[in-house]
Amino acid sequence: MQGKRAVVLGGAGFVGSHLCERLLEDGAGVVAVDNFLTGAEENLRTLRGRPGFAFVRQDIVEGLSVEGPVDYVFNMASPASPIDYAQLPLETLRVGSLGTENALKLAEARGAVFLQASTSEVYGDPLVHPQHEGYYGNVNPIGPRAVYDEAKRYAEAITSAYARVRGVKARIVRIFNTYGPRMRLKDGRVVPAFVGQALRGEDFTVFGDGTQTRSFCYVKDLVDGLVRLALSEVTEPVNIGNPREMTILQFAEAVRAAAGGGGRILYQPLPQNDPKQRQPDITRARTLLGWEPKVSLEEGLRETISYFRAIAGGSGAS
Repeated sequence: MQGKRAVVLGGAGFVGSHLCERLLEDGAGVVAVDNFLTGAEENLRTLRGRPGFAFVRQDIVEGLSVEGPVDYVFNMASPASPIDYAQLPLETLRVGSLGTENALKLAEARGAVFLQASTSEVYGDPLVHPQHEGYYGNVNPIGPRAVYDEAKRYAEAITSAYARVRGVKARIVRIFNTYGPRMRLKDGRVVPAFVGQALRGEDFTVFGDGTQTRSFCYVKDLVDGLVRLALSEVTEPVNIGNPREMTILQFAEAVRAAAGGGGRILYQPLPQNDPKQRQPDITRARTLLGWEPKVSLEEGLRETISYFRAIAGGSGAS
């Protein structure tokens, strides 16, 4: 990335801000774009003032204007937690459709590589396990999760169309459960939920019977996969995630051990269309990108818990 210029849409978000940091470390100039709908100014605190970094406050649904040359466009812009897209359903659909097309137009105009951040949610509640990139998914298009699932599926479709018809150099990554510092404590996802409950000495809230599975990838590993994909010639979708699968109950115990706290397990009804299994097949990432996760769950949880301890009671804890 040395000497290149990258635009990171959703650059003030959890993953986006870590990506900006990595690109700067690799010698790239970075323009972060965000409207702070779910991103946070605080996530940019260590980036502002660094040579090569610029920030543009902009809603990419309304349009996208970036001056100067652009070598890479990373489209990380979207609400990504169940609470966010339940509260922002139309915004989620619009950023996945109109916002993605505006981002593609920028990449086309500048001859840039375009990387679309998709999600394992395109597989829905999967009937194939583990999930490989050739699986088309089992998605309810009108359910409560549909605004996110279908926005991402549409984003993949329009990205592929721009690649075929307009010649855009497109890459698609399907991101599985990711965690780490700069997640919002109350964003509704299981990692900050359990960590927050453990730090407060509260009971763990488990939806369903806790036997549903997830696979957790530390954000540093994910970002490495994003950069490798952007630099590659791989045009097929690529799963990036940690194949270490565990039940939600097992994960609760891992958080309890790492945090040294937490109470009983309290069971709540499973939300509609919540996936029963989630585990990436990362054969394509290993083979084509030479990528696989390196940070253990135990190490990643220590870093994440340390971050949440530091922000507990402050403005970043919301």
